[in-house]
Amino acid sequence: MKRSRLVLIVLGLALAMFASACGGGGDVPDGAVAVVDGTEVSRAELDELIERAKKGYAAQKQEFPKVGTPEYQSIQTQYVTVLVQREEFEKEADERGITVTEKDVEKEVQDFLKTRFGGKRDAFLKALKEQGFTEDALRDTLRFSVLSQKLFEAVTEDVKVEEAEILAYYQQNQAQYGTPESRDVRHILISEKKDGDQVDFPKSKVEADRIYAELESGGDFAALAKANSDDPGSKDSGGKLTISRGQTVPEFDKTAFELEPSALAKPVKTTYGYHIIEALTPVKKATTTPIAKVRASIRTTLLQEKKSTFMTTWVEDLTKKYDGKVSYAAGFEPPEIPDATTTEPS
Repeated sequence: MKRSRLVLIVLGLALAMFASACGGGGDVPDGAVAVVDGTEVSRAELDELIERAKKGYAAQKQEFPKVGTPEYQSIQTQYVTVLVQREEFEKEADERGITVTEKDVEKEVQDFLKTRFGGKRDAFLKALKEQGFTEDALRDTLRFSVLSQKLFEAVTEDVKVEEAEILAYYQQNQAQYGTPESRDVRHILISEKKDGDQVDFPKSKVEADRIYAELESGGDFAALAKANSDDPGSKDSGGKLTISRGQTVPEFDKTAFELEPSALAKPVKTTYGYHIIEALTPVKKATTTPIAKVRASIRTTLLQEKKSTFMTTWVEDLTKKYDGKVSYAAGFEPPEIPDATTTEPS
């Protein structure tokens, strides 16, 4: 899992659960917006995030919500929550002995510079300024990204994928690992209209029978398709299509796959009108990719899913662990979310 993706997961979880961590008690010092188990979250940190958000809005040519509006309060609350949750992660990492070195951070900076700006430092610095970042602020953000990745790996290190899970996934997603029967055909669609877009089936049948008779007499299929077909997707190519079993409407599908190579079918009625179908190639048999060839990719997919789920549960448990250990300054508390299991008295 990429670090950027992990940070989105971790911070997304924080925002999704911001009501659960409120509580605590005790005083919050001046200059702080919250206290997490004895550690202050400063107002300066919050102000810095909001300033960055303002510049981000400006870069998108959007107006940042005004102070005092519900929209501004929502943004402020979310950022306070992120900062609180971040401090909780920091404490958990410290308990587990997880550290981030300057070498780790420098590698992230260089990777960021290379992948986002092609190694061009001037463009990098310009973008930082536009987004309200200093290099130190970026390094701190990337440091937390590395720490989050290490924490994620530590929390989920015992998550495994069993062979039975791989087999079940493979069996439940056969369409993903198989190729249905297919063949090349060409067709002419006759779809005469009445009352706007409604198909006039009797009139279409007469015209389709006429063209079919002409083909039976040696008419040029490609030329007749270009001149008469009402299928805009194939008429210019002489009516040619490569179809897979189950891809087209049932009547078309049945006829197209029953034909012998080079055989011409009488006009077939579908909801679109009448089709004159000719088989160009033999039916190509369906194939299935053996599980041995996709086992590794399935394992990776399932492992990422299981780890993300496990991490979600871990964050929920972390929130419960800090319940009563987080205090907020007046005006910065997350809103209460009613318990979904409770009902109002009648």
